[in-house]
Amino acid sequence: MATQVRKLKSDETEGRGSPLEMLGFFGRLAEHPRRWRGFLHEVRVEMRQVTWPTRHEVFVTTWVVMVTVAFFGVFFFGVDSAMSWLVQHIIKLFAH
Repeated sequence: MATQVRKLKSDETEGRGSPLEMLGFFGRLAEHPRRWRGFLHEVRVEMRQVTWPTRHEVFVTTWVVMVTVAFFGVFFFGVDSAMSWLVQHIIKLFAH
């Protein structure tokens, strides 16, 4: 057992890396669960720092978005209709 530990340490110092690194694909596959746990831990830490909006803030901003979308919908409908009317009259003018 002690000789195996010394061999592993000497392999690492020689630049060969750990046994998992030497296995290539299987080494990366074996470390995947550890990386996944680390990722989920970091997500939990970040989610604790989030300042969530209140129900009232969500309600108000939703209405602001709906009113803004309706305004621009009507505005662009008017601009599109006016441009269509203008282009049709210009085409009729040059068609004769």
